[in-house]
Amino acid sequence: MVLFLASIFSCAQEKRALLGDTEFQRKINAEYKDATTSPLKDKDRKQFEGLDFFNFDSTYVVKAQFKRTPNEKSFKMKTTTTRLPEYVKYGELSFDLKGKSFSLNIYQNLGLIEKEGYEDYLFLPFLDETNGLESYGGGRYIDARIPEGNTFIIDFNKAYNPYCAYNDKYSCPIVPRKNYLKTRIEAGVKVFDKH
Repeated sequence: MVLFLASIFSCAQEKRALLGDTEFQRKINAEYKDATTSPLKDKDRKQFEGLDFFNFDSTYVVKAQFKRTPNEKSFKMKTTTTRLPEYVKYGELSFDLKGKSFSLNIYQNLGLIEKEGYEDYLFLPFLDETNGLESYGGGRYIDARIPEGNTFIIDFNKAYNPYCAYNDKYSCPIVPRKNYLKTRIEAGVKVFDKH
């Protein structure tokens, strides 16, 4: 009987749910645990139990004014390697956070929009005052889709680290200086602690 209970307990331990308080947190943790979708090095993935997140905070879900910038010229975005993917500034987002006004540029990857399912994909990279402390030094990213109107919801709780934060085999876009927020964004994924 003891042997039977021990085997049930050990199986239950291996199949325990990944950490995460929100759907986004559970989804990203599942992707990072899965060898087919994870950016983690094998040795890190084997010990992986979940990323460290700031607590979900609705203060960091902001409604921004979205201004399209249709006549922008495309440019080669710098990355952590020699790769230079082609982007275009798609628009500007203006919003208030904790009584201060901010703006961010949002971009479209001209190579990625050719792939099915990514035709309306937008890329929102940003830097803030937590970088190099609680969050990754190179800034964080938010995935987005083209909105229908002129308002845009930015959910900083869905901010994630570039793959380069986990594995130097990746080539990651470097956040443009224009997208530096002179405030602390205490939301989203924290810096990766390799233990």
